[in-house]
Amino acid sequence: MLKVGLTGGIGAGKSEVSRLLVGYGAVLIDADRIAREVVASGTPGLAAVVEAFGEDVLGADGGLDRPKLGSIVFADPEKLAVLNSIVHPLVGRRSRELETAAADDAVVIHDVPLLAENALAALYDLVIVVDASPETQLDRLVRLRGMTEEDARARMAAQATREKRLAIADVVIDNDVPLETLERRVQDVWAELVRRAHAPQQPPQE
Repeated sequence: MLKVGLTGGIGAGKSEVSRLLVGYGAVLIDADRIAREVVASGTPGLAAVVEAFGEDVLGADGGLDRPKLGSIVFADPEKLAVLNSIVHPLVGRRSRELETAAADDAVVIHDVPLLAENALAALYDLVIVVDASPETQLDRLVRLRGMTEEDARARMAAQATREKRLAIADVVIDNDVPLETLERRVQDVWAELVRRAHAPQQPPQE
C-alpha cells in the first residue's frame, strides 16, 4: 500500500486532482467528506460542536449550519482551533478505518486540506501539493463558488501559506493551467504512484 497525502490551498483545484486520481484507480479518503459525516445530525461530533459554539450554529432542520459556523471560526484563529480539536480526532479515527479496509497494493489518497497546518506530512509515504497562484485561487472562489472577495480572502488567510505547503511537497502539481494540461500532469503522477506502490520492499539496512 502506498499512502499519499494530497493537499492544496482552497481554490487550488485539489478536488479536481483527486477526482482524476480516483478515475485512474486510487482509493480516496476525503477528510472534508468525513468531517461532514462526523458532525452529521445525531452524532456525538455535532453535540460537541453545539456545546462549544451554541445552538446558533444549527439550521432549521437541526443539522449543522456550515456557512454560519464557517463565518465564526474562519475569522477567529482561537475558535478555529477549538473546532479543529473536536473534529480532527474523529476524522483521524474514521480515516484509519477506511485505510485498513483498502487492498494491500492500493494507492490510497488521503485528501487533507489542512495537512500542512497540522504538520501531518510524516504520516504519508508521499505528499502531493496542488498549487495555484493566490490570484487564481481568489478568482475561482469568487467566480465559481460565489464567495464574496472578503470571505474568500479570509478563508485563504486562515490556511497555511503557499510557501509552507510547497515546503512539505514531494510532488507539486501546478494547476494554473487548462484542464487538459492538468489531466496529462495527473496521469504522469499516477503512473509514478503505481510504480512505487508495486515496487519490491527493500530489506532494512544493517
